[in-house]
Amino acid sequence: MNIEEVLEKKGIIHSNPEIMSGVSVFVGTRVPLQTFFDYLEGEEGLAEFIQDFSYLENPAIKVLENLAT
Repeated sequence: MNIEEVLEKKGIIHSNPEIMSGVSVFVGTRVPLQTFFDYLEGEEGLAEFIQDFSYLENPAIKVLENLAT
């Protein structure tokens, strides 16, 4: 099972063809999971993501927790 499947099963992300053309997004938002990973690869990383999307702090931490396991 890949990380997207795990996160979807845990209700952190979902995909729907009618939302962002089926791209995996955080539940209740239109923020793609890929955006989170792009921030992590950037200079500011998680701190900048949390600053820009403060309402996604808990889901972002859950993503990191699932990546660590």
